Amino acid sequence: MAAWTVGWRAAACALMVAVCGCARTDGALTPVAAGAAGTDTVDMLVATTRAPSDRPGVIFNGERGAGLSFANIVVSIPPERAPGTIQWPQQGRADPARDFAVTTLTPVPRSGVLDWFKNVTDGKARRRVLIFVHGFNTRFDSAVFRFAQIVHDTHADMAPVLFSWPSRGQVFDYVYDRESTNYSRDDLASVMRTTARSPYVSEVVVMAHSMGAWLTVESLRQLALQDGRVPAKISNVILASPDLDLDVFRRQVTEMGKDRPRITIFVSRTDKALEVSRFIAGGVTRVGAVDLTQPENLAQLEVAQGIVAVDLSALQNGDALNHSKFATSPDVVQLLGDRLRAGQEIEGAQPTSGAEAAQMVGTTVGSVAAAPILIFTGGAGN
Repeated sequence: MAAWTVGWRAAACALMVAVCGCARTDGALTPVAAGAAGTDTVDMLVATTRAPSDRPGVIFNGERGAGLSFANIVVSIPPERAPGTIQWPQQGRADPARDFAVTTLTPVPRSGVLDWFKNVTDGKARRRVLIFVHGFNTRFDSAVFRFAQIVHDTHADMAPVLFSWPSRGQVFDYVYDRESTNYSRDDLASVMRTTARSPYVSEVVVMAHSMGAWLTVESLRQLALQDGRVPAKISNVILASPDLDLDVFRRQVTEMGKDRPRITIFVSRTDKALEVSRFIAGGVTRVGAVDLTQPENLAQLEVAQGIVAVDLSALQNGDALNHSKFATSPDVVQLLGDRLRAGQEIEGAQPTSGAEAAQMVGTTVGSVAAAPILIFTGGAGN
């Protein structure tokens, strides 16, 4: 046990060094007046199982709340920034001209959730919805700003819903965070079910990052077991760098049944965060770090109906840990945005199946040729 602890702490220390520049001061979500010229806004519904915070500008902390809370948050996006980046407020209040800033923060009662969906239809009869579930080591303000960045940079015409579970935002709280996903499973299932049942919603896409993928897939499995199938409106599930045991994932997908959503997985063999997770998990490969150059892994994908794997291992532009490329790489953000706007599964222009479906699409993504993005498709259909 002592050796395991020393090894885990050494690995986690390396991870902490890599992410030390991501530390944030409190107060980033303190509302400010809107109106800065050239800014855009992202109007999102937030559902969270976090406990409320009494610290100004924090809103919800990393502890577990007594139940599910909702809020409407509008984030202002500054005009001068590179895609994939977040411009954090400095000490003190945010300046919308240069920072991500909250301009509206309104609690929403459970009875008001359907009204929010109705209000964001923009005169349409119904609207597509994007639900985002963040990952490990994520504070509430980081979840809000990251999702706002993704929605803005992908230009997806979808109503954004953030599900934020209780993460303490500390590297050494991995086990606490993992248990918090289990704590939040029923509530995420409830949010997905409620969204799909709304008469104002036409389609639901669920996107999850890292440890949030475990929570998402487990909640979808629960819906399938409770209701007989995953709601039909949930058409696509995107798992970015999923911190999921490969064997468990296969069983979860099987237990969803044949009427499950299409699943897209962003993977990278060079994901440093998932290297640490694999160490903690006793050496079991994480889905987000699966090596698609190995024939046995491709063979498993070939028989998987409706699953697409996007290999970002060779892509250089993104984050230092190679763990958040889906949001930080301009090339991947554009690829994701193109598919979300088109309402399509993320796959090549000429979909095929099996190992021969690997396609070099990096040169078609973005205005400048990127490192290769390899796309592998499994069996066709659901």
